Amino acid sequence: MRTIPAALAAHLATGATTLCQCWKIVRADGATLGFTDHDVDVSFDGVTFEAETGLGASAQETSEGLAIDNMSVVGALSAASLNEQDLAAGRFDGAAVELWRVNWLDPAERLLLRAGTLGEVARGGVGFTAEVRGLAHHLDQTVGRVYQHTCDANVGDARCGVDLNAAAYRGVGAVASATDDRTFSVSGLSAFAAAWFARGRLTWTSGANAGRVADVKAHSVSGATVSIELWTPMAATVSAGDGFAVTAGCDKRADTCKAKFANLLNFRGFPFMPGNDYLLTYPRSGGENDGGRRD
Repeated sequence: MRTIPAALAAHLATGATTLCQCWKIVRADGATLGFTDHDVDVSFDGVTFEAETGLGASAQETSEGLAIDNMSVVGALSAASLNEQDLAAGRFDGAAVELWRVNWLDPAERLLLRAGTLGEVARGGVGFTAEVRGLAHHLDQTVGRVYQHTCDANVGDARCGVDLNAAAYRGVGAVASATDDRTFSVSGLSAFAAAWFARGRLTWTSGANAGRVADVKAHSVSGATVSIELWTPMAATVSAGDGFAVTAGCDKRADTCKAKFANLLNFRGFPFMPGNDYLLTYPRSGGENDGGRRD
């Protein structure tokens, strides 16, 4: 249950209010941004909440208990600090969000309505929609390791130990021709077998997407033609001559860890755990055909 500050309660009791909504966003890189639906900037707690950014919120759902509250924010890509490049680069993923109701004539009169984190962000041509997850969503996250056949490390991280900067696992090339912004033929990777870079990471080193990182869906070889397909289209146009570096991917199976990376000692899965068939077996009595053998 929220307690409304006395000064704000008195303002609400007048019946003629001067209220606005303010959003405070703190990104994972520490950048703090403020936005408001008022027509002039509002400032408090050392943050200036920018007006005329086109940011607005959907209806809010608040539940008792541990149910996850839902809300989404919708905005136009108009503010200098809120642009398509930063959204595409994932700089707002997991950012902390605070939603305030503020008296814009006296910002000291304010109430925190919601705190949470940004979830899925959907981008359009001139705008975006971002899911705001309540704090209870952290209780839905897996904590610790999962007992499973496949590896739970990410290839190249400290638990995996593979050096992705080694020549065997890193390729450098350029776009030869682009079918669209996620599929293109490349040069510079002819020494690598097909699918070597599938599930890997591609970092653009030049062109309109320079500095951006993408996940590789497929790496195919057909004669002299080598092609790369990304999981999602790049934010900017992919053009012939754009340079990139790409690292090998892993399907997290023990056989791949051994054959491709010679790294089975660091495999973080449980490839010999019993499967469902074993768990569902039961004793059977022997008959004439098996000589009384017990399974």
